[in-house]
Amino acid sequence: MILFSANAQNRDKLEALRVSFITKRIELTTAEAEKFWPIYNEYNDKLRAVKKNLKRHYHQYIDQSDDQAEQLYQLDLQSRQAEADLHKAYGEKIKAAIGVRKTIRLKIAEEDFRKEMIESIRERNDQ
Repeated sequence: MILFSANAQNRDKLEALRVSFITKRIELTTAEAEKFWPIYNEYNDKLRAVKKNLKRHYHQYIDQSDDQAEQLYQLDLQSRQAEADLHKAYGEKIKAAIGVRKTIRLKIAEEDFRKEMIESIRERNDQ
């Protein structure tokens, strides 16, 4: 089982584990990996930025007016649309880099990695 700690010092280690896990799971060749990882990392950076912006606005929301709540609601919808647009655009780029079968396997590998991280955290918390 992969060990994980939430502190900032282990982010690089977690990223290396994620790269290794995904690379092995979807069986990327060296040539595919050279094309894939820059696209995938750019996609994730943009996705994180959208989510961070929305999260920042939600954290600022404390019993605001109806107009402000409506603005936040609209931002939520816009953020969800931006995520969908990023998924579609980068999905096509990833598919062009590694093929459709490995693109589908990527989605499964991402979910499996997430599950392993959650399980690792649970195991550490139970100790």
